[in-house]
Amino acid sequence: MIGHGRTAVDLLTELDERQAKEPSVHGGRLFSLVYPTARDDLEQLMVEVNNRYLFGNALNPFKFKELAALEKEVVGMVGDLTHLSGGGGCMTSGGTESILMSMLTNRERARARGVEQPEIVIPRSAHPAYAKAAKYFGMKLVQVPLDHTYRADVKAMADAINDNTAVVIASAFSYPFGVVDPVAEIAALAKDRGAGCHVDACIGGFVLPFLEALGHDVPPWDFRVDGVTEISADVHKYGYCPKGASVVLHDDPDWFMYQGFVYEDWPSGLYGSAAIAGARPAAPIATAWAVMNYLGVDGYVETTRQIMDVARIVREGVESIGSIEVVGDPIGPVFAMSSSAHDMFAVGDAMDDKGWHLNRNGEPESLHVMLSPVHAGLADQLVADLRDSVANPAERREGAARYS
Repeated sequence: MIGHGRTAVDLLTELDERQAKEPSVHGGRLFSLVYPTARDDLEQLMVEVNNRYLFGNALNPFKFKELAALEKEVVGMVGDLTHLSGGGGCMTSGGTESILMSMLTNRERARARGVEQPEIVIPRSAHPAYAKAAKYFGMKLVQVPLDHTYRADVKAMADAINDNTAVVIASAFSYPFGVVDPVAEIAALAKDRGAGCHVDACIGGFVLPFLEALGHDVPPWDFRVDGVTEISADVHKYGYCPKGASVVLHDDPDWFMYQGFVYEDWPSGLYGSAAIAGARPAAPIATAWAVMNYLGVDGYVETTRQIMDVARIVREGVESIGSIEVVGDPIGPVFAMSSSAHDMFAVGDAMDDKGWHLNRNGEPESLHVMLSPVHAGLADQLVADLRDSVANPAERREGAARYS
């Protein structure tokens, strides 16, 4: 219930007290939920842009033409990174909404060719957003196992695809293990059966292009791969923007016909939106535009170099312990650590006691990290605390894996 009005000082004091009870978003001990850069100049820019667009509404592109232009430019920049040569796309509130919009588009395409019960074929490591899309849009979810490298099993996917398959999914890279699925093989399977292929690059979309620029061996994953029809990439992950900024891209210009919503059978005339939300905050759009232009390709390359240096230190530290190992063969700053000799959840509980907020995977039981530039100054401490936690695990408190 709303009570009597309170003073601003009183409210801000209470918010400070409540926020102090939560993990610090700048402290470098939190993984996957935030991506701090430890750059005051970049953060100040984001504050300034957010203040300018705090009360903006991106619903009406005819009224706010410049805001609409900013969104178009963000989409264009992400399209350039992923080698999109046609089609189009839009910004969304996050990876989940981007995935939902791709699944909706592929459902409608399947229905247009006569499929009554469209199916989504996913590897077991795929994001839960695909299951959400199946529930929301009345699609069937078909999950296939992973191979011994924790990537999508191509043969299992081939066996799962049928005439009802609307879209086949690959991750670049996957959340649980940070590995890149065999996109080229999966896209070829999808194209052969007339289905779409959505590449979930929500995590990797702002890492893989710059790894390639740094000379790393990056497997094919973007629109250069024949058969890839959609890609999602989050600007609010390794694009280093505040939450609320993702992009979904389509290689076919028919995308808006299936994804967009236009309505005018009511007293107030034409209403349209490209994604789920009607009214949309303007700040994430303007901030994404500002950050991408501020960092530029050179800035992102350098930041990627930094996080790969951190990943190298942490991975070498993990491997030096001897009794724990990295799961699969991740190529970026996201990976999981497992062990046949130790209860990794008990190790994770000991790390919790030391102030680290590591996530858990259940298959296999492992600890999960997503490294950011802010971890550069903390990598040695992270490894030292991990080594001590392996030697002195806590009594296991976590009974199951948890996502973030």
